[in-house]
Amino acid sequence: MASNPQLQDRPRVLIVGGGYVGFYAAMRLQQKIKESGGVVTVVDPLPYMTYQPFLPEVAGGNIEARHAVVSHRRHLKDTELIDGEVVQIDHKARKAIVRLQDEETMEIPYQDIIMSAGAVTKTFPIPGLADNGIGFKTIEEAVALRNRVLEKIENGSVERDDEVRRRALTFVLVGGGFAGIEAIAELEDLARAAVRRNARLTMKDVRFVLVEAMGRVMPEVTEAQAEGVVQHLRDRGIEVMLNTSLESVEDGTLKLINMPDKTPAEEIAADTLIWTAGVRANPLAAESGFPVDDRGRIKAGADLRITGDDGPLDNAWTAGDVAAVPDLSGGGVGGYCVPNAQHAVRQAKRLTSNLLAAREGQELVDYKHTNLGAVAGFGLGKGVANVYGFGFSGFPAWFMHRAYHGTAIPTVERKLRVFSGWFWNLVLSRDTTQLEDLDRPRAAFYAAAAPPRKKDDAGKDGSKKPGEKSQVGSGAASGSSK
Repeated sequence: MASNPQLQDRPRVLIVGGGYVGFYAAMRLQQKIKESGGVVTVVDPLPYMTYQPFLPEVAGGNIEARHAVVSHRRHLKDTELIDGEVVQIDHKARKAIVRLQDEETMEIPYQDIIMSAGAVTKTFPIPGLADNGIGFKTIEEAVALRNRVLEKIENGSVERDDEVRRRALTFVLVGGGFAGIEAIAELEDLARAAVRRNARLTMKDVRFVLVEAMGRVMPEVTEAQAEGVVQHLRDRGIEVMLNTSLESVEDGTLKLINMPDKTPAEEIAADTLIWTAGVRANPLAAESGFPVDDRGRIKAGADLRITGDDGPLDNAWTAGDVAAVPDLSGGGVGGYCVPNAQHAVRQAKRLTSNLLAAREGQELVDYKHTNLGAVAGFGLGKGVANVYGFGFSGFPAWFMHRAYHGTAIPTVERKLRVFSGWFWNLVLSRDTTQLEDLDRPRAAFYAAAAPPRKKDDAGKDGSKKPGEKSQVGSGAASGSSK
């Protein structure tokens, strides 16, 4: 186990995860804990917080990817930052084991721990899904999808084989929740902009398909609004297949089945499969030793202390997507707060206030927040919103979406970058420049520096040289998930 002489040996608040809850908690605690002689430590494998509501706009080319993330190092100046993963927690001993980027491990003692590891993409054991799909949970996936759509449109425009061309220009998205609807709408908007600039194509050549296993989309809005969203997508030429599920992905063909009877449905040949069918609590929750519910979420009391059958645990806190937090407003599914940014940010504020109150021996306050509603953007000037029970669509909803999320992203610096980017996009139009070879940045140098190979030697052993592209399955979207 590695020793780290730079690790500050002071009473520590250890924050596991630097997402919404972790970032906001650190930002609110760092100065006060420092003044009391302690230190706040954030452990996360990524050096930034991702503002996930902006992933669709990153994929659609409306927001620069770097502007949708918030740097830990820049904005948590009084916080001890460790790029790594917590792999073991011994709460009785108040110690955690962290695996660093170089696979070394280190032990971190703490006084209080905040479990805020968030959620990961929820998948199912569908044959071919892992090899051929791409998620929509990380900034890397959003950037990869943007480049993927632009690349396939460009390649499809010059492809002479009709079958290959149709497969290249077919984009299938599974999951009709908020993330899925926003993603397919923004990507379709991006495709329209790219096709307008390509004289060899029209939108009749491009196919977008949304697959949803339930009988409706977007459970966060009213039934009438959900039906309106489906009609809006269909009016744009997007095929919406409700009560339909993905059975397998093999040889570039997606086999679909009807739900709930699971009878065979359409088969679709597509190079691009996007998966947005929900999230689940970070697996670390179940491995942490803290009490979890049947969905793998850490059990929390309304005061955001980790709570087991014998009551709350001292000095242990949790919030956000990794936690089962009671919804005292009565509006939560199953009696718990839904996993969204609105709850996570407010829970972080309540958690930090309660943690400081506990240190002073003061009374803790329960978390209670009535959901304000939901807003979603479907591309420039298009959207849907349900705010305080009032429904909106079209331009007003799109404006609410941008106003809310533009002001909700943390720090003034990021707000200014986002709003300025939106302004210049409106003035100069959407940027559809495709960035190639991000997954193999050494390709150009290798081609210039490596000695020429004989044709007979190329690929003789089935291996690939550093500059060569690799295929992941027959229809994989390039990109990585962290």
